[in-house]
Amino acid sequence: MKHFISFFSLVLFTSFCSLNAQEGKSSKDLFSYEAHVVDSDTLNYRMLLPENFDESKTYPLVLFLHGAGERGDNNKNQLVHGSSLFLNETTRDSLPAIIIFPQCAKGDYWSKFEADRTTKPITFKYKYNDNPTTAMALVMDLMDNMVSQPFVKTDQVYVMGLSMGGMGTFEILYRKPKMFAAAIPICGGGDPESAVSYATDVPLWIIHGAKDDVVDPKLSLSMASAILSAGGFPKLTIYDFANHNSWDPAFAEPELLTWLFSNSK
Repeated sequence: MKHFISFFSLVLFTSFCSLNAQEGKSSKDLFSYEAHVVDSDTLNYRMLLPENFDESKTYPLVLFLHGAGERGDNNKNQLVHGSSLFLNETTRDSLPAIIIFPQCAKGDYWSKFEADRTTKPITFKYKYNDNPTTAMALVMDLMDNMVSQPFVKTDQVYVMGLSMGGMGTFEILYRKPKMFAAAIPICGGGDPESAVSYATDVPLWIIHGAKDDVVDPKLSLSMASAILSAGGFPKLTIYDFANHNSWDPAFAEPELLTWLFSNSK
């Protein structure tokens, strides 16, 4: 049994956004608290609607996958990194979109892998041929529900994520290659053999720090190489000065979101 708890309080939430916008548009409280339930499993998520949301119009949809450090069940920690990108007043005015920040439960991961933490950087063995993790299965089900809504521009659905979320970005592209118009995986990695399923259809901007001692930057290089070999043309940025927190300079890229939204299917 599935329950889609997303727009049950749409009118109240829209009013709430309007009131909060007057008090301070940078507040994370502008993201509503939501839950997506499938059988006995629950995916908490936060949602930001465009200002003056109009259900009769259509909007792009962005899925943002957080890193391992933001896992939990408080439906708050996932907004630590990246949410300010979408709360920026200029962004909300020029790039109105529906933004989804799900939260992965503790002990689970977006991506299916085995990790050897005795090495530095960590060694990952990706297992895409297995069933997805519970968290990934819930996210995919949520996205199926979201793209079925009449106010979502199905040709402008995007995914981005950092660290564990960067790995989740690569994996959801493999599992849902026809859903996304563009993707931005930051300091992530994935199974290079999977790239052929989306390489020529989904533009990617792959970002990593050259000094990353948690997730090896070679993982991003391997994914970029695999995409090139499969006929794709990824955008690749390696920051020579950055360690694992390459999301900080990535979020400072002035063209990051304009590049993302410039792509459509």
